[in-house]
Amino acid sequence: MLLALIAGFALSQAFRTITAILAVDLQGEFGLSPQALGTFAGAFAFAFGAMQLFVGVGIDLYGLRRTVLAAFPLAIAGALLSALAPAYGWVLAGQVLIGLGCAPAFLVCTVFIARHFPPQRFAFVSGVAMGMGGLGMLLTGTPLAWLVQWSSWRMGFGVLAALSLAAWLLIWWQVHEPEGAAHGAAGESFGRALRGFGALFLLPHTAGILLLALVTYASFLTLRGLWLGPLLIERHGFSLVQSGNIALLVSLVSLVGPALYGRADPGPARRRRRIVGHTLLLGAIFGAMAGLHSSWLDVGGALLTGVLSGFIVLQYADVRTAYPAALTGRALSVFTMAMFVGVALAQWLSGAAATVAMAHGADPYRAVLGLLALLLVLGAAAFAWLPAPKEKV
Repeated sequence: MLLALIAGFALSQAFRTITAILAVDLQGEFGLSPQALGTFAGAFAFAFGAMQLFVGVGIDLYGLRRTVLAAFPLAIAGALLSALAPAYGWVLAGQVLIGLGCAPAFLVCTVFIARHFPPQRFAFVSGVAMGMGGLGMLLTGTPLAWLVQWSSWRMGFGVLAALSLAAWLLIWWQVHEPEGAAHGAAGESFGRALRGFGALFLLPHTAGILLLALVTYASFLTLRGLWLGPLLIERHGFSLVQSGNIALLVSLVSLVGPALYGRADPGPARRRRRIVGHTLLLGAIFGAMAGLHSSWLDVGGALLTGVLSGFIVLQYADVRTAYPAALTGRALSVFTMAMFVGVALAQWLSGAAATVAMAHGADPYRAVLGLLALLLVLGAAAFAWLPAPKEKV
């Protein structure tokens, strides 16, 4: 069952990183500014993140299978709408539909793991699941670049729509939960369950966890999912296929990171210090890429961010041990919501930063990368200085 759920997560990964390869063609066809491009990429993440509270309640009340089967057809519809879109507004609407449809994709995997594996194996199994789900990003590297070069960006959305339909059918066929699998209280209404999230925000350590969640995955996905292609093409003169090859390599190395970090999880006592250290290291890499105009550094930095992004699995493990078992599903959904709201904000802000930089004759990619470095430092400071969980629950 977990493998079938991961198939849906893999398609979600493909959708959230497709812009890096399609960006130049989208700008050419619709005349998009960098800010409009950032809005386009952020639309998926905003819709995805905004749905997480509803998805968490849906999983608790109706189970994994019903929740993902009800939502995922929206992603298929959004991909088809994007493929046929006559104007920018239509393809933007398609991104929103895709984000809504993909909203349960990773949460159903993490909740399944939390329910069916012991806590000490959560980080490792989650890391393996994240790595396998990352296979979806391979589609938006060289294969998508070849497809777009041979046909058009519209064909890319059409192929992903067909693959999404196949993933939905696989989940319908393979995922069957036992009676009583939903963990909601007997007779609990959807509205009452949604209000139950308030208990999470009353805990003092929630603020630091969520503020860091806003920036870590956002920094990686803003580079890999939005700016990597334009950065290599416009800053260093790479071809579309060459940039696709680099995106493929970044995706490949990102598959390894989650499992490695999950296996090397130091446990609650030292985990939070390791999270802070890796966040600052990631910020330093983005800072170096911003300050030095080097193709080798930009390619090497992108590859390093791919590997280091795996430490996000430690953040999930931190959430798993920071809250009582009764709140685990909802805590994970709030954390995932924060991650993708952060992606939407970072992609929108990066587009705005690039637009302002261009208006003043400055390097837009220096502004984008510098912004990501600053966000990571601020997130690490909030996580380190705000209250931490008092004890392992």
